[in-house]
Amino acid sequence: MKEKKQLRIGGASGFWGDAARATHQLLKTGSLDVIVYDYLAEITMSIMARARVKDEDAGYASDFLTGAMKPNLKEIARQGTKIISNAGGVNPRSCVTELRGIIAEQGLDLKVACILGDDLFDFRDQFYGSDICEMFSGEPFPSISDVASINAYLGAFPIAKALAAGADIVVTGRCVDSAVTLGACIDAFGWRREDLDRLAMGALAGHILECGPQATGGNFTDWDQVSDLAHIGYPIIEIYDHGNFVCSKPAGSGGLVTVGTISEQMVYEIGDPQAYILPDVVCDFSNVTLKQLNKNEVMVSGALGRAAPKNYKVCATYLDGFRGGTTMTFYGVDAAKKAQKFADAALAAACEACKMSGLAEYSEMSTEIIGAESQYGSHASVISPREVAIKVAAKHPVSAGIGILLREIVGLGLATPPGLSGFQGGRPKPSPVVRLYSFLLPKNFVNISIKIDDFVCECPEPIDETVPNKPIVRPSPPSFPSQEKPVKVPLIKLAFARSGDKGDKANVGIIARRPEYLPYIYYELTERIVANRLAHFLPDRTTIDNPSDVERFLMPGCNGVNFLIHEVLGGGGVASIRNDAQGKGFSQLLLDVEIPVSQSIFDMTNCSQSQEMKSSRQLFKRS
Repeated sequence: MKEKKQLRIGGASGFWGDAARATHQLLKTGSLDVIVYDYLAEITMSIMARARVKDEDAGYASDFLTGAMKPNLKEIARQGTKIISNAGGVNPRSCVTELRGIIAEQGLDLKVACILGDDLFDFRDQFYGSDICEMFSGEPFPSISDVASINAYLGAFPIAKALAAGADIVVTGRCVDSAVTLGACIDAFGWRREDLDRLAMGALAGHILECGPQATGGNFTDWDQVSDLAHIGYPIIEIYDHGNFVCSKPAGSGGLVTVGTISEQMVYEIGDPQAYILPDVVCDFSNVTLKQLNKNEVMVSGALGRAAPKNYKVCATYLDGFRGGTTMTFYGVDAAKKAQKFADAALAAACEACKMSGLAEYSEMSTEIIGAESQYGSHASVISPREVAIKVAAKHPVSAGIGILLREIVGLGLATPPGLSGFQGGRPKPSPVVRLYSFLLPKNFVNISIKIDDFVCECPEPIDETVPNKPIVRPSPPSFPSQEKPVKVPLIKLAFARSGDKGDKANVGIIARRPEYLPYIYYELTERIVANRLAHFLPDRTTIDNPSDVERFLMPGCNGVNFLIHEVLGGGGVASIRNDAQGKGFSQLLLDVEIPVSQSIFDMTNCSQSQEMKSSRQLFKRS
């Protein structure tokens, strides 16, 4: 691209399976320079890896081709919109070959770049038995026969180089989610590796776009203010060469873009907000500010950057036994007690059957009664629900052990307490437990290359050891608030909240609705309170008085607090047998925590609520 002063980028995909309509919706605006797509998560990589084992041409996001590209390529070519996607998964070569065939069929002249080098599966023999250790647990590299995938998280500069070489469409394998956006910015603005604050802002822009409509009202605390979810708009950012950007959505689309929706997405799936580590820059989001410019327009500024790390984060996935379970419903008087009795019987029968078959014990068993507020632990308030869903699940070293559990659950169908029901379908099957193994690898170990037709170029990653990094300076806590005649209000009146996962960790970001609310939230919503609310999910070693698994970080720029909770997801992803294996609902478990505030703040929350209801009615009227 020719160097610009501003760039308009649309985010069309937040996961493998996102709505196919996004590309068409964004193209209809007629004003986008770039559309980016993020398809990959650790779970997705393991699924793609298993697909490639069965078919050497599989292992990429096929719906990128069929749903996003094939119906829209002619319009993409007409508008000259650049496309950047990590749809290549574990097989970017096959993805690009198929895409080039579709382009040729439509008689178009579009150059497709393929970025290679992230896939390190062929080095598994070298990693096994080495001094590599898991970056969180310290465990050695897993058995070679169990490893399903190994991929380095690449950065944005190879994408920028591919665009500079003339690519119209860039397809990558595993890169960090935000790299597809940052790469476009680097190319358009000529940003250099030492432009750390600008790189941090570009990365933040990518972080806002990477989950699609989660930035435009999806998963939003004030969900009742969000109109027309069926036609929700996908996010657009207009970023300037100095790094600041404006978030919006296509005119006439559903959804909502406010300081609340954007700040929630900013805190989604981050740990330490002053050390958000990416291959190209270490970001500090603690002083990012957000300003509502107009209806559905929010300005974002203030991210800072520190020198890029010398290592790539590499994620391997490996098989570790099997998992399985099912969900059924009970209704009637004492529904929860009936469900629990059924679950206890099914698990006891399965344990006995495993013993009789000479199989090992179950490594983990789980029962959750949805409707009896099992997700709330000791804070459940429902006494005797009359209808519930019961989830029974377990892990076992071999598939046969899970098969026994599933048979015993079905076999008790006529011996159950009354009220058993459920949607009829086939019996569930055992599935492999796929665990995540993360480690660091020097950047010079990874050989990155770019292929455009017959043109191939290497893209080595320089490691600048002359850039000093100053130590992180933590922001000062807010002044202690007035406690005169305290009145308790639920947190939801004071704050927005969003939670997400990273492996076996979860984060909960809390953003004060007004700056005046932050001191009360900061001093009352402590690590101890969060640990207490999530105690039933946390490891046994956690104590409420000394919650070592909960960290708290202040984000004064957006009037926020971010909590990082360790080992809270039962392994996370498909390694977990929890109902919420990714902690997506954890924020909801905190929003009814009562926070003591002054009478003036209490009055302010009631006034704000009335104003928000009025604004909401006006919004629906205009929409």
